[in-house]
Amino acid sequence: MATTGQGPLAGVRVVELAGIGPGPFAAMLLADLGADVVRVDRPGGAALGIDPTYDLTNRNKRSVLVDLKAEGGAAQVLDLVERADILIEGYRPGVAERLGVGPAECLDRNPQLVYGRMTGWGQDGPLAERAGHDIAYIALSGTLSMIGRPGEPPTVPANLVGDYAGGSLYLVVGVLAALQHARTPGGTGQVVDAAIVDGAAHLATMIHGMLAAGSWQDRRGSNLLDGGCPFYGCYETSDGEYMAVGPLEPQFYEQFGRLLGIADEAPDRNDFSRWADLRTLVADRFRARTRAEWTETFEGTDACVAPVLSLGEAPHHPHLAARSTYVEHGGLIQPAPAPRFSATPSRVRSGPARPGADTEDVARDWDVTSLRALSKKDGTD
Repeated sequence: MATTGQGPLAGVRVVELAGIGPGPFAAMLLADLGADVVRVDRPGGAALGIDPTYDLTNRNKRSVLVDLKAEGGAAQVLDLVERADILIEGYRPGVAERLGVGPAECLDRNPQLVYGRMTGWGQDGPLAERAGHDIAYIALSGTLSMIGRPGEPPTVPANLVGDYAGGSLYLVVGVLAALQHARTPGGTGQVVDAAIVDGAAHLATMIHGMLAAGSWQDRRGSNLLDGGCPFYGCYETSDGEYMAVGPLEPQFYEQFGRLLGIADEAPDRNDFSRWADLRTLVADRFRARTRAEWTETFEGTDACVAPVLSLGEAPHHPHLAARSTYVEHGGLIQPAPAPRFSATPSRVRSGPARPGADTEDVARDWDVTSLRALSKKDGTD
């Protein structure tokens, strides 16, 4: 039976120094899990920032406005740090130190603090000081080279593989592991160096093993899981939509071939020299009917075929609707918190935090006198 509706991290306090991309997403994950996340926004907002009303990565958070470059700004953040369990920052190496809120200052104020650092290149190495974005990090890690069709440029997977998978998720795993250590007898706080280039490389661990074993070719579009296999990929339908195909196991492939209507004429799927012929046969069959028709054909089977839905279509799929994978809050359709917990369920508790809107509440709840003075000065009380 559920014991709380706030999530398993209820009672954990997090300070997020405002940034863009993977840092805010990591803080959102912690907030979704029930942590009390206070985002320290800067006057004027962050570059590349979207309208705060629609920035879903700031849901379930609260915001205070602090100018870290102004006199007393660092002291206000350190007052929050003293009462926090975790801090997340996404500056270039050395910036937090210059602002007076680096690991030395924060851990001196709170020795049990977990100081999470989110960067692309990491805190050291030849590229540590360089600017970059998701695409460069996954490029150097080798991950980008695997994505796309042979003979064509690599396909950019939005910023999901680098920023969020290789960055945010690894930062969250890191700070939660460090928090567990800090809370054990004799445990202390520490710095977690989460670099997107490290995480993106780590995501390909299985592929490196296959490469060493000779079961993976180091060129895209030539392998079982990268679109090179004719029964693991996407095929266009007669209405210009697509179906995703993935019946890797023989028993699933048997259903696939029968339902697609190619069982009697398809070449042996284990004959790599005939893969091109098999791909042409599968493609021709899928182009004969619409996505809706093929969806109905494969519905309720283990043929491992699914329609490729758009972002707008996905929330309305019967399975996702039944599981409430997407929820509506404040008029915005958005992915629900994940994963799910039986005893401490999480939920979307509040919409995107507006910069500085929660200063007075945070000052009261965290008992930070300097923030209370700030809210009165700015007239937000």
